[in-house]
This record gives sequence, structure tokens and C-alpha cells, in this order.
Amino acid sequence: MFHRKPIEERIAERVAKRPPLKEGKHFEHRPALIVFCVIIALVALKILGAFALMKWGVQ
Repeated sequence: MFHRKPIEERIAERVAKRPPLKEGKHFEHRPALIVFCVIIALVALKILGAFALMKWGVQ
């Protein structure tokens, strides 16, 4: 349509232009790292809060 390549080919070309990942690097971009850290922090806070409620005997 309109003499453009299909979306799959455009994505494949863009991915091929990227440099290879560095050894030991798990996240390709910063937002993925931030989201991962926020989720881990929320889970840790929830667990710590549950232990605090159990210690104080709140039901």
C-alpha cells in the first residue's frame, strides 16, 4: 500500500541496524529497567507490610 514495505520488513531492518547487546546487559533500554525495579520494590514493600501487620497483631 502506497509503495511502502510491510511493517514486518521495516521492523526487521531496524532491528538489524542495532548494535549487538553487550555481555552481561539484561535490559536493552532504560524504561524496561525502571519498570522492573518499581515492580520489585512494590512486591518487597507488600511483603514487609504483611510481616509488620503480623508482628503488631493487626487483623
